[in-house]
Amino acid sequence: MDSSCEMYREQNREMLRQSGKMRGMLWILLVVIVAVIMVVIFILSNNPVNPIPDSSRQMIVVTTPSWTASKGIMQRYECCDTDTNWAPVGSQVPIILGRNGMGWGRGLHQIPDDGNPVKQEADGKSPAGVFRLGEAFGFPTIEEIGELKIPYRPVTEYLECIDDVDSRYYTQLLEKDLVESVDWESSERIHCSPNAYHYGVMVEHNTVDTQKGAGSCIILHCVSLTGDSTAGCTTMSGAGMEKLIKWLNAGANPLLVQLPLSVYRRMQRSWRLPEL
Repeated sequence: MDSSCEMYREQNREMLRQSGKMRGMLWILLVVIVAVIMVVIFILSNNPVNPIPDSSRQMIVVTTPSWTASKGIMQRYECCDTDTNWAPVGSQVPIILGRNGMGWGRGLHQIPDDGNPVKQEADGKSPAGVFRLGEAFGFPTIEEIGELKIPYRPVTEYLECIDDVDSRYYTQLLEKDLVESVDWESSERIHCSPNAYHYGVMVEHNTVDTQKGAGSCIILHCVSLTGDSTAGCTTMSGAGMEKLIKWLNAGANPLLVQLPLSVYRRMQRSWRLPEL
């Protein structure tokens, strides 16, 4: 009887020892899993997801000396279907943008957790980030401008871009005479600025999952006669805009990458941006 009890107790002690070892191994495994998760989070936080689609073959790069600078440089780039190395097209073009510099916009990129400043309506900042390009427009007729590879809309007296945050048409470029009812009190009347809007290309900032007050009607267009900084658009010479419009190809999924130079350098590798 005593030997049977002793054997039973020994079996229990062995089971407890094995259970303790198992718990120890589980704790070690848990620590390893947590450590791996932390490493992955660190890597992802320091290597932002690349917002550049593989299908993009044209890129417009705008860089400025700082977040607050209102002047910078634009360079066009392109690559072929079998190569991801971006090659410059043409020469650099001086640009003028928002009077208060740049703030993170709403495009293809993710705004960093420490992203500041952030673009808001009427803040005088141009949007920073990666953006698709929309349709072009201009005062020349289709016959006058010739064949293009992007959608082009001749300017009429009704063409407006809506910047009223309370309008259901907020951020949209439209013909006023074609809407059922006008529900806005503020808009950019394109036909009223024939010099600045002789040519224009819409930038798709805040056009998907549109957020009220995050900024609207961002356009690449000709510099004004006075050469002043803008309310948020990016401007260049008329010759520069004409070359840009005639170069753009909707089939190449063209993008605008617009960043302060220091941020561009930081994102260059993870976003696979062109060498400047």
